[in-house]
Amino acid sequence: MSKVVIFGVLDTAELAHFYLTHDSKHEVVAFTVNREYLKETEFRGLPVVAFEDVEAIYPPQEFRFFAPMTGRKMNRNREKVYLEAKAKGYEFISYVSSKATLFNNPIGENCFILEDNTIQPFTTIGNNVVLWSGNHIGHHGQIKDHVFFTSHVVLSGHCVVESYSFFGVNSTIRDYLTIAEGTLVGMASAVTKSTEPWGVYIGNPAEKKPMPSHKVY
Repeated sequence: MSKVVIFGVLDTAELAHFYLTHDSKHEVVAFTVNREYLKETEFRGLPVVAFEDVEAIYPPQEFRFFAPMTGRKMNRNREKVYLEAKAKGYEFISYVSSKATLFNNPIGENCFILEDNTIQPFTTIGNNVVLWSGNHIGHHGQIKDHVFFTSHVVLSGHCVVESYSFFGVNSTIRDYLTIAEGTLVGMASAVTKSTEPWGVYIGNPAEKKPMPSHKVY
């Protein structure tokens, strides 16, 4: 069992606390947020401390870190906290639901993988990846760092997902595609061709929109 500090005090952090408490061997001991957002000193019955001071109160030699944040700014917000906590010396946990189906897939750190995900054999998951509930992740694939899947996404086999990508609810990706860095796939969209970096793809079949993803989400 490791003692864990969670970044955030909003819904995702509250869910992370619930999952870790009820479905892991980790013990959540505190929450942390940037000082400008520190409004309360307690959340879910645990202390909340300023992120700027967290390593002095919960030293990295004794505590581990978890930052299960949303995909805002195409996952850049989550990446920033992840890198800053690493710079403080923290090691990260990953949470993988006991109700997810895996086949000894390599999974990186600071991943948040919820119930009813199926990750088929020979697929790898990078660092700082979120798989919300109910996704199908096909075989012989590669998901790189700082990626967010919402729910009920179908990623077919032999796909490569580059960093900073985001997949809306019920989106579908054909097999053997490369999803380029920073791709945003809209909900219920069907991607049938490899994408271009920082593109927004909406529709069935999905078409690339003129505005780049980092200006949309």
